[in-house]
Amino acid sequence: MIIRDLGLTDYRPVVDDMRAFTLSREADTEDELWLLEHHPVFTQGANGQPEHVLDLHDIPLVETDRGGQVTYHGPGQLIVYTLIDLRRRKSGVRHMVSRLEQTVIAILAAHDIEAYARKDAPGVYVGDSKIASLGLRVKRGACYHGVSFNIDMDLTPFSYINPCGQAGMDVIDLTSLGIKLDMAEAKQQFVSVFEWQMTGKEL
Repeated sequence: MIIRDLGLTDYRPVVDDMRAFTLSREADTEDELWLLEHHPVFTQGANGQPEHVLDLHDIPLVETDRGGQVTYHGPGQLIVYTLIDLRRRKSGVRHMVSRLEQTVIAILAAHDIEAYARKDAPGVYVGDSKIASLGLRVKRGACYHGVSFNIDMDLTPFSYINPCGQAGMDVIDLTSLGIKLDMAEAKQQFVSVFEWQMTGKEL
């Protein structure tokens, strides 16, 4: 699996690149994991309902083709895009969602934070608060989009929406849980745990 660190980027060009990569990949194209942060943006999933956007406050809203409802991305949030051939790995989208959720849960467990996933609302939760969101799209047997994991960010814009379509949902990050982790460490930990989830071996 090729690991790419894209740094801090705009949302739309990266999504265009993911879609182009997925549509052009061949049977032997190596899977990739893209690690990055986005400039402030709201993204509305393919089945998103406009009533869940309360007030944009001049933050752009981009409609996208992932699953799920509206969410927010901004600096201090780790984005991991999974460009993975599910058909070749004999896997399905639900299995990939579970692997992403379990990766975040394992990272939090290593910091003595108990977290869990919900069948009715994909993502990772600590108590009643959400710390990671997921949304995938599958084309030609391969997935793209992925997971957003709140590390150390301004959480205020989440109050401008119903996060993931859930009115009143409290959103937290690692910092609000008392965990200090810089983005480089977060990326390293995510890749290590996710690789283990995928293959049973660390990088």
